[in-house]
Amino acid sequence: MSKKVVFITGATSGIGEATAHVLAKNEYRLILCGRRNDKLTKLAEELTRLTDVKSLSFDVRDQQQVAASIASLPEEWKNIDVLINNAGNAHGLSPVQDGDVKDWDAMIDGNVKGLLYVSKEIMPGMIARKSGHIVNIGSIAGKEVYANGNVYCASKFAVDAITQGMRIDLNPYGIKVTGIHPGMVETEFSMVRFKGDSIRAKNVYQGLMPLKGEDIADFILYCITRPAHVALGDVTIFPTAQANATTVKRG
Repeated sequence: MSKKVVFITGATSGIGEATAHVLAKNEYRLILCGRRNDKLTKLAEELTRLTDVKSLSFDVRDQQQVAASIASLPEEWKNIDVLINNAGNAHGLSPVQDGDVKDWDAMIDGNVKGLLYVSKEIMPGMIARKSGHIVNIGSIAGKEVYANGNVYCASKFAVDAITQGMRIDLNPYGIKVTGIHPGMVETEFSMVRFKGDSIRAKNVYQGLMPLKGEDIADFILYCITRPAHVALGDVTIFPTAQANATTVKRG
């Protein structure tokens, strides 16, 4: 059983929430982070029955909030063993010439800059201890560009590049860096992308069995429980019905 400290961003829904549940059952000590304080508080209360939990409510897009929140951690929570950079979203699905600048900013600020801001605060401790594991949640959109994906795909290509760069730069310190790139996962993702259009969001998964947040959470657990000499670097996970970003068997 583990008593390691795991820091999870985007913990209030989808992959982040599922990961929190899976790791709590395996007795990891959890620092849960998210913008929605009500959901964060409810999740923390629920998981406290299983393990030690600390919650931090902040927006990863705000560098000052990120730094202040992480600095506020009590001494017993400062030695973070595993960082799971999960926070991020897609906003809109339109040709680049019709894109909304606010959507572009939201994706670049959250998916790219937010990941960097959080990592910047946590990496020094890992470097000092010469141990740690960073898991960055990317997407198949970071491997293949698809029509109308433009800026979202660009943000996830950036996550892939940052992950590869981290692996090189942190190698001298014995820190593991894993990139996980899911295909179709049924979470709040499509509801956010389509700005609350539930019919359009539901149609994304029509006629197939997509991945669930729990599927990715199980794999995250597998990654972080490998022996010290084993590091999973780069993994793409699809539902069986999906072959690449655009090829899907339905019906």
